[in-house]
Amino acid sequence: MAHKVEEYTQFVSDTEMCELYKAARRLYGTRVVHTNSSYYGGGVAEILSALVPLMNDIGIMTGWRLLRGSPDFFDITKKFHNALQGDSVNLTEMKKKIYVQTNVDFATYNHINHDCVIVHDPQPLPSIKFYRKTQPWIWRVHIDLSKPDETLWDFLKHYVLKYDVLIVSSEKYIRRDLPLEQRVIHPAIDPLDPKNIFLDEKTIDKYLKKFRIPTDKPLICQISRFDKWKDPEGVVKVFKIIKEKIDCRLVLCGSMATDDPESYQTFERLRKNTNHLTKNGDIILITSENNILVNALQRTAAVIIQKSLREGFGLTVTEALWKEKPVVASKVGGIQLQIKDGENGFLVAPDDTHAFADKIIEILKTPKLGVMLGKKGKQDVKKKFLITRLLRDYIDLIHELVHA
Repeated sequence: MAHKVEEYTQFVSDTEMCELYKAARRLYGTRVVHTNSSYYGGGVAEILSALVPLMNDIGIMTGWRLLRGSPDFFDITKKFHNALQGDSVNLTEMKKKIYVQTNVDFATYNHINHDCVIVHDPQPLPSIKFYRKTQPWIWRVHIDLSKPDETLWDFLKHYVLKYDVLIVSSEKYIRRDLPLEQRVIHPAIDPLDPKNIFLDEKTIDKYLKKFRIPTDKPLICQISRFDKWKDPEGVVKVFKIIKEKIDCRLVLCGSMATDDPESYQTFERLRKNTNHLTKNGDIILITSENNILVNALQRTAAVIIQKSLREGFGLTVTEALWKEKPVVASKVGGIQLQIKDGENGFLVAPDDTHAFADKIIEILKTPKLGVMLGKKGKQDVKKKFLITRLLRDYIDLIHELVHA
């Protein structure tokens, strides 16, 4: 459901709302287009689903184009995604050819006559080469670029250099080997999305019963794609330690993004390895793409865990904090921008299984601690990580580029 800017007055002050409208006046009639590779599953699609309608509502003519690719293409770009976060990749000429040709094909039917182009993540990155560039182009990368595979980075870099601005989620991702301008813009959540709206107890109970999730024991939840970087198998190891001391239940709920072929493999491996625990109900695995269910789970959980090995930002952490839930998460990437250890959650080294378990046990044994962490977490999200702030960041940057 597309929302209007005025609907967010319940979350931001009148002054902030007035300043937002004022800033947008500078861009009336400006034509902007976003490009990515998936319309659902993952943070990018979620952000664009909220951001694009708001940009239009505030007076900026904004489109959203989806790059279409073959299974081979998405298999390759998933390898690229992993390699940009530190994996190695066998960068063959065939992989390069499929990657580039898909973008050539995209350019033949995706006509651009906009005043500003915003390209999200590696999949459509090369498309800039196949247009006659007459406007500013922005590459918005949502993943951790701090330690990419050098061979891949050298290949991609000559496309990146064609852009006017690179947007990253953290200062730590800024590339010192790039002479182009780089900006840090933090992602944000939409508080009016079904995943984040307030739910009454009746609705929560309805969805938990529908998906057969008992509430007779405390729930520990990780809400994330079934991706090796989210370390679901590591979460299971943490749960086994907790289970020895506290009778509880683990729910792993994740989507299958259309541009992530590895997610199915990760899920199947996890399912086989936890078969005995899923049969007795100690672990529940869910792949349903249902935002109300995710909302209900996050609001019901005693603790939210995010045991990522790499994390560009981690909107699932933002969502949990918004719902005043205590979060125990890895001390990696953009999660560190959201959680202040001991103040609004706990940060743990991603490979320290026992530390994860200890912090979760501490919260389960001390409910008042969880309440305190949760209240502070919501305050922080309201100040820094709502979609209205992201809208303003884009308005300011686009104005600066278009009217330079």
